[in-house]
Amino acid sequence: MVLNYIWIAFFLIAFAIALFRLVVLGDYDVFPAIMSSTFDTSKTAFEISLGLTGVLSLWMGIMKIGEKGGVVNALAQALGPVFKRLFPEIPEGHPVVGNIFMNISANMLGLDNAATPLGLKAMERLQELNPKKETASNAMIMFLVLNTSGLTLIPVSIMVYRAQQGAANPTDIFIPILLATFVSTLTGIIVTSIFQRINLFNRTLLLAVGSVSLGVAAVIYGFSTLDSVMMNRIGTTSANVLLFTFIAVFIVAGMRKRVNVYDAFIEGAKSGFETAVRIIPYLVAILVAIGVFRTAGAMDFLVDGMKWIVSGLGFDSEWVGALPTALMKPLSGSGARGLMVDTMATHGADSFVGRLSCIFQGSTDTTFYILAVYFGSVGIRHTRHAVAAGLLADLAGIVAAIGVCYLFFG
Repeated sequence: MVLNYIWIAFFLIAFAIALFRLVVLGDYDVFPAIMSSTFDTSKTAFEISLGLTGVLSLWMGIMKIGEKGGVVNALAQALGPVFKRLFPEIPEGHPVVGNIFMNISANMLGLDNAATPLGLKAMERLQELNPKKETASNAMIMFLVLNTSGLTLIPVSIMVYRAQQGAANPTDIFIPILLATFVSTLTGIIVTSIFQRINLFNRTLLLAVGSVSLGVAAVIYGFSTLDSVMMNRIGTTSANVLLFTFIAVFIVAGMRKRVNVYDAFIEGAKSGFETAVRIIPYLVAILVAIGVFRTAGAMDFLVDGMKWIVSGLGFDSEWVGALPTALMKPLSGSGARGLMVDTMATHGADSFVGRLSCIFQGSTDTTFYILAVYFGSVGIRHTRHAVAAGLLADLAGIVAAIGVCYLFFG
C-alpha cells in the first residue's frame, strides 16, 4: 500500500512540475524528455533483469549445493541465538538463517552482484514461513531493513571512483563511510524492533552488537595503517577470496554428503532464471517512476528548496551540494553513482562536497529498488512498515554522513 502511494506521488509531482515548466517557463522540451525517460528506464529495467539472470542462476545454484551439503544448516545453528532475538518468527535452526547470513556477509564486503541473489533466496525461504502470502511478515521486514541500511565494511568501488577522479588519497573516506553506514544499520534495527516490539536489551543481542562494534573498530584500525594502494588491493582481494572460499566450501560439503553437486547446481540455477523473469514488472514500475521524477526536475527542486531553507536558518549550506546523491541513493544505485561522480568532477574529488557525496553513496542502500526486487520476487503487495523503517535508516545514515564529514574534513 505504501509503495502504491509513493508510486502515484512520483508521477503526480513530476506532472505538476513539468506542467509548470511548460506553461510558465515555456520549456517545450520537458514533456518529450519525460516520455523519452519512460522508454529508456523501461529498457533499463529489462536489461537489469536480463543481467541478473546469469548471476542469479549462478548463486542460487551454489546455494542449492550449500543447502544439500549442510552448510546452510550449520550456519543457521551457529547464528541461532542472535537471530532468534531479531527474527522471533523464524523457527530455531531453520536454514533461512544461513541464507540471511550469507546475504549480509556479501553486502558487508560490497559484493552487490552476489548479495542480490543470496537475498532473493533468503526472501523465498521467508515467504515459505509467511502465513499471509501477499503481506510482508516481521521477519521479511527486518531482513529487508538490514539490506537497505547498507552496512559495508569495504567500499572498494567508491575508492576506485575517487582514484579515477584524481583524489590525492582515495581511501580517506573509508573510515567516515564505515561510521555512517554503521549508524544507519543500527538505527534500522532499532526502528524495526520498535515497530515489531522486539526487546533489544538482552545479553545475547548486546554481546552480538558489542562484538560487531569491536570488529568494525579492528577493521578501521587495520586499514588506517595502510597506504591507499595497499588498502584498495587488500580490500578487493580479501572480498573476492572470501567469496570464492564460500563456493569451495559449499562444493566440498556437498561432496562429503555424497551430493551430486552438478545436478544440485542445475536445480538451483533454474529457480534463479525464474526469479529474474518474475521481478521484471516490479523493476519497470519503480524505475520508470524514478526516471519521470528526476527528468521533470523534481530532484533539483528539492535540492534548491533545501539550500534556501538551510541558508535562511543561518546554517552552513555547503553540504547541500552533495544532497542529490543522498536523495537519489534510495531510488537508484546507478543514478546515485552517476551523481557522485558528477559532484566530484564539478567540485573536485578532494572538496568537502566531493567527499560528502562519496560518504552518502556508501552510507545507505537503494531502498526502493530493494523493496521492488525482494518483495516483488515473492509477490508481496502489502509492505506494512518496511518503507518507513528503511527510510528512517536512510535518514540516520544521511545525518551521520554529514556529521562525520564535518568531523573529518570540515
